[in-house]
Amino acid sequence: MGDLNKNIELNIMHVDMDAFFASVEQLDDPSIRGKPVIVGGTALGKRGVVSTASYEARKYGVHSAMPIIKAKKLCPHGIYVPGRHHRYAEISDNIFEIFYNYTPLVEKISIDEAFLDLTGCHRLFGDTISIGKKIKNEVKERTGLTASVGIAPNKFMAKMASDMEKPDGFVVIKSDEIDKILIPLPVGKLWGVGKKTEKILREKGIKTVGMLRKIPRSDLEKMFGKLGLRLYNLARGIDNRNIESFSSVKSISHEATFSSSLEDIDKIYAVLLELSQKVVRRLRKKQMKGSTVFIKIRYDNFETFNRSLTLKNPADDVDTVYRVGKSLMEENNLFKKPVRLVGIGLESLTDKNQQQLSLFSSSDSEERLSTTIDNIKDRFGEKSIRRARNLYYEVYEQKNKQD
Repeated sequence: MGDLNKNIELNIMHVDMDAFFASVEQLDDPSIRGKPVIVGGTALGKRGVVSTASYEARKYGVHSAMPIIKAKKLCPHGIYVPGRHHRYAEISDNIFEIFYNYTPLVEKISIDEAFLDLTGCHRLFGDTISIGKKIKNEVKERTGLTASVGIAPNKFMAKMASDMEKPDGFVVIKSDEIDKILIPLPVGKLWGVGKKTEKILREKGIKTVGMLRKIPRSDLEKMFGKLGLRLYNLARGIDNRNIESFSSVKSISHEATFSSSLEDIDKIYAVLLELSQKVVRRLRKKQMKGSTVFIKIRYDNFETFNRSLTLKNPADDVDTVYRVGKSLMEENNLFKKPVRLVGIGLESLTDKNQQQLSLFSSSDSEERLSTTIDNIKDRFGEKSIRRARNLYYEVYEQKNKQD
């Protein structure tokens, strides 16, 4: 079956965060790092089910969807927390922003898992494997968390690849390696084979994918209907599903967390401008404008402030976004402490092509300038054309790396 897939490019990537909820808890509380952490249930930890268990807890047999009461019997000395979904969503947003920096074709499976189609991204960012490593490293640098990455010719094999070396894995499955990986696998490892289906197959003496391949397609369809056809294909590494990206974006934002908190206002403004450019670039690629600019500031004690302003006319230009974000910081006196994190974004998004013309909208010359800058960056990369203030940011960034 390797010959069938031989010419398919490696364009599909699956990213799965490692023990996401538990890892976030360990990230925010260094005292519980390296300890068995179980997220789920109530504050008393007696009801509900496990949402996520750290890898330290999994050694005791604790896993997701397990009743908390059973988890406590297996791991009585574990650290049980009810979960902070607002915090998980916040970090998830940061992770998905990284994905969208490389490709618009992102299929969100859950808060901590996604498929990416990297077709057409290679001229800007390098080959698929290089992009995968860049994304994995950026997730680690920006969030402090590890992700397992799988790259393959299709979604099924990419998902399988990301599971093979967890945690912190990076696995590439080429088309000519599919048979070697699939044939010895237990049938229960195939996508869509639940306990009931696995039991039926095993009762018929079908224990491995290799054995499943010997069953004619017609027989599998008689046994399982449409699932039978799916099993026939998956057993051969065939998965023709496309990445299903959703365009119903409610907001676009970017943020930066500093390794050491900043007090220099000019440096903070330099970062704000860099983030504003990223936001606007994504906005323009989606042919949208935003009516509300919002900012986020976080201090060393994790105290966080969010402020926003709704514009008279929707905007998609850097100057407006940056100017409003800067004003929100100044007017709300958000420089009273060293800044750990700064973020900016746009919400209340609308399709720019459906908006009425306004006497006060951007002029044709400004629109042409923005389009020209976008085209230059598309062709030569993000740093091919820069503003003066960006140089200040780059000097800071370089110094920070050396330190």
